[in-house]
Amino acid sequence: MELDHTLTSRDVINTKITATLDTATDKWGIKVNRVELKNIIPPKEIQDAMEKQMKAERERRESILRAEGEKRSQILVAEGEKESAILRAQAEKESAILRADAVREQKIREAQGEAEAIMMVQKALADSITLLNEASPTDRVLTIKSLEAFEKAADGKATKLIIPSNIASLAGLAASFKEMVTDLPKE
Repeated sequence: MELDHTLTSRDVINTKITATLDTATDKWGIKVNRVELKNIIPPKEIQDAMEKQMKAERERRESILRAEGEKRSQILVAEGEKESAILRAQAEKESAILRADAVREQKIREAQGEAEAIMMVQKALADSITLLNEASPTDRVLTIKSLEAFEKAADGKATKLIIPSNIASLAGLAASFKEMVTDLPKE
């Protein structure tokens, strides 16, 4: 038997020794019922080799366990970094959505404000036209209003001006305007 096998198979050795001794002692009338091998002591060189082998085996197992531990550690760290990156990306996405929603809501409020302002200006203009019509304006008032409109058109921002064909009547309009101004009550 090999030494490793002898160290782990004491029961087999005990059984074989018992059978061999019983056969050898049978002719003398002795019956061997049991033999127990208590200790196997190999030579010193073999003991040293066995100790070195066991030490090498323990170191190998230690290296394997350490490598597996490092591998698991790196896997856990990588998984943690992955989850962290996913959470950061989700947070950035949600933040961008919230910012976009806030900008959109702000633009909606601004657009609503502009629409309300336009409506108020248009309503005021419509009210002024209604009041003007209800007042039954004279030709002089209408002339002043047309001159005011012409003044706005000729404020320097326009690149082209269309002058009415009745340009000759403009002088008359100016005279009418002058008369109206002088006819106004003075405070």
